Amino acid sequence: MRYRELGKTGLEVSEIGLGGEWLERHNTQEVKEVIDTCEQAGINILDCWMSEPNVRSNIGKALAGHRDKWYIQGHIGSTWQDGQYVKTRDLPKVQAAFKDLLTRLQTDYIDLGMIHFIDEAEEFKQVVSGEFMDYVRSLKETGTIRHIGLSTHNPDVAKMAAEQGEIEMILFSINPAFDLHPATENIDDYFAEKYEDGLSGIAPEREELYKICEQRNVGITVMKGYAGGRLFDAQTSPFGVALTPVQCLHYALTRPAVASVMVGYDTPEHVHAAVAYETATEEEKDYASVLARAPHHAYPAGQCTYCGHCAPCPKGIDIAMVNKLYDLAMMQEEVPATIRAHYEQLKASAADCIGCKGCESRCPFQVAVVERMEKAKQLFQ
Repeated sequence: MRYRELGKTGLEVSEIGLGGEWLERHNTQEVKEVIDTCEQAGINILDCWMSEPNVRSNIGKALAGHRDKWYIQGHIGSTWQDGQYVKTRDLPKVQAAFKDLLTRLQTDYIDLGMIHFIDEAEEFKQVVSGEFMDYVRSLKETGTIRHIGLSTHNPDVAKMAAEQGEIEMILFSINPAFDLHPATENIDDYFAEKYEDGLSGIAPEREELYKICEQRNVGITVMKGYAGGRLFDAQTSPFGVALTPVQCLHYALTRPAVASVMVGYDTPEHVHAAVAYETATEEEKDYASVLARAPHHAYPAGQCTYCGHCAPCPKGIDIAMVNKLYDLAMMQEEVPATIRAHYEQLKASAADCIGCKGCESRCPFQVAVVERMEKAKQLFQ
């Protein structure tokens, strides 16, 4: 495993990390198996944005006795209310949720205290100038968090964070589909030069962000490196070609200021697939040649990456999971029995959607959630 310095934090983090989101679906033993496999492979950084109590407790049990081997990105503002994840700036709820995070992770400090999920410039301004930021500062002053970070999908917000001064690192969504600016339908134009020779093809605002982070020594850890798995299948990839985990990882790790990619794992085998990057050949890492031969591409606005920011749903629908099952089902001629069984086990289904569109207002990728819920309802009924 290779390690990189995470911006001005000075932390030496593994370039392959652990994004804990998918651990929500697993029991204590399964979570421990994944985390133990990560540790054995040299992974030393994990992101826990999830507020669900069981997954926090399971991660804490898995880390017990070797907490010092890990750097934890713990999110401030991710709460659990009435059985659902809720992002909030309500300070008493924020404080209670962060205390819960410490308790369940069985630790008295968090290495990277993440200001959770800001995708709007106005919200960023309100947060950094108000009591929420005062609370974050107090956590750092007491050593409860060692460094201040922020998570966002919006390059404009990320740029503001990089220039703010106190924020030392950013968790940001990076993959080829998100980065490439669709100014032409000829994909070869985007790779007329190799990446090392310039940032040709990357959306200007994202290119600027990476340069600013590099210049200001603000480190980046990466989420959505696989675009929710869409890039692994030519049928779902916006390029019309499939990439491998190694190619996706190489793309993210060749962006300026990037230190680590937070990969989601369901099983130890998924860990091995990501860690294979460390011994991969240059040919195996080569994403550029694959994309240069791609028949088409499209910027993935409107595509669900199952990030969960659509929550909470007033009817208790796990929207991200419904979307994931719907997309998996649509890849087959008929709905597979296993996918149907998973869908039927959900506490609330697409049929329970009331069309309030609160989820759509929170979605970073402008997904037409209500329309998709109707399609899922028709598909699975």
